[in-house]
Amino acid sequence: MTGAGIAGIGTDLLRVDRIERVYARHGERFVQRVLGADEQLVHARRAARDPRRGILYLATRFAAKEAFSKAIGLGIHMPMTWSRVQILNRRGGAPEIHLSGPLKDWYDARFGQAHVSMTDESDMVAAFVVVEGRPPAAAPDAQPLHSH
Repeated sequence: MTGAGIAGIGTDLLRVDRIERVYARHGERFVQRVLGADEQLVHARRAARDPRRGILYLATRFAAKEAFSKAIGLGIHMPMTWSRVQILNRRGGAPEIHLSGPLKDWYDARFGQAHVSMTDESDMVAAFVVVEGRPPAAAPDAQPLHSH
């Protein structure tokens, strides 16, 4: 951590069948509402290989976004929207949070780094988010003296 301390913690536990029911009713409209553009590509690849993997991907991202919204204290209220938060995997597989639009600006003015962990079982998914406080502002550099 950066020394700024923890500013927020959020967690979410979700039954996979809840996401299955919503997806069965709304299909791609639900995917487009909840997932950002990069997540939609990953979801499509996973769902094409195995529909169950697509549902688990959708469920874990939903839970992570809920946990993130709790950690920052907004819930799903502006500027927080589902698609402005993307949970993407780094090369090694670890998930990381990517923000965009007005949410990114709002977040950057208030917080430091965010950390996310997700897990899934056949019938449940869970996510945990820790948000760091904004690092203290650096002291302005001393201005060099100039002689004329």
